[in-house]
Amino acid sequence: MTVRSKASPVPPSPPHRFQAFDLLATLVVVVRSDGMVLFANAALEDALGTSRRTIEGSHFPDSFTEPERLHNALHGAGSNEFAAIRYDAWLKRVAHDPLPVHVVLAQTDKVGEVIIELLPLEAQAKQDREERLIDQAQATKELIRNLAHEIKNPLGGIRGAAQLLQMEIESRELTEYTQVIIHEADRLQTLVDRLLAPHRRPHVVGDVNIHEVCERVRSLILAEFPRGLEVVRDYDTSIPEFRGDREQLIQAVLNIAHNAAHALADRMASSDAQLIFRTRIARQVTLGKQRHRLASELHVIDNGPGVLDSIKDRIFYPLVSGREGGSGLGLTLAQTFVQQHHGLIECESVVGKTDFKILIPLP
Repeated sequence: MTVRSKASPVPPSPPHRFQAFDLLATLVVVVRSDGMVLFANAALEDALGTSRRTIEGSHFPDSFTEPERLHNALHGAGSNEFAAIRYDAWLKRVAHDPLPVHVVLAQTDKVGEVIIELLPLEAQAKQDREERLIDQAQATKELIRNLAHEIKNPLGGIRGAAQLLQMEIESRELTEYTQVIIHEADRLQTLVDRLLAPHRRPHVVGDVNIHEVCERVRSLILAEFPRGLEVVRDYDTSIPEFRGDREQLIQAVLNIAHNAAHALADRMASSDAQLIFRTRIARQVTLGKQRHRLASELHVIDNGPGVLDSIKDRIFYPLVSGREGGSGLGLTLAQTFVQQHHGLIECESVVGKTDFKILIPLP
């Protein structure tokens, strides 16, 4: 009689219903209530630095620096005490330091099966920052609209009164004062009109090629700054066209490039100023709490002195400018125009490199 040794249980091959998780950039793992891994997606495989075959069938709590926390969370999820359980933890990685992650557990439609989503805290912080930017932009938009209307009405009265006064005054010296009042009222009127401009303009939708936008801006910048500035093009020509307002996007990119060119004044004098237009395709991007499979990614990079630390967190606010004589509206309008395309502008800046990244979802 032949006696076979009892083999350790081998997990079944991953169910077909989990294969879609491989398309996600998020780290996803499906485990049994005892912690054994049934499925790990490709993103988790990359993050851990080990093969899927090694991960599947392993005891997933051992992948954390504090396994007991996941044990407790799995127990809570299995007993249906919570719809979802969240906590922060450290995920072990091969040949790397542990990765700080935000852990989210939820019961699947099958008893004894739990799906775990791991969000690297850096990515989570970025997503929170993007959502905060969008909320701030919306609040700013409402504030500007209300403030502009409050300013416009008395401004018209002041200008009208100054014109009447000018007609009554015979002294030329006194007339100069009324002209100053009228001139300043007109200047404020122009400023108010610029604040309201993005909300008034109709959205003219058509097919947009992001490289045509870049080329138009490039020609305008070189016409204004013909000496000492090198404009470098680094394009991914595979980026498809998308529906949008071409003129709005040209204005948005021009405002960013124009600011960069002004910041490069000292480098232009020594003929080593550089402005780069770089396009790429971004995958699995979250914009405004919505996940997009593909997005157009345009970088406007300069080698200037960088954005002042004192205004770095406020550069998209209206009337905030790092340049003497600047209106502080260029980046506000750029962000508004891009957000009307369901996109976002981000900025990373250090001395010698400022990178404005424009993300717009692709169809």
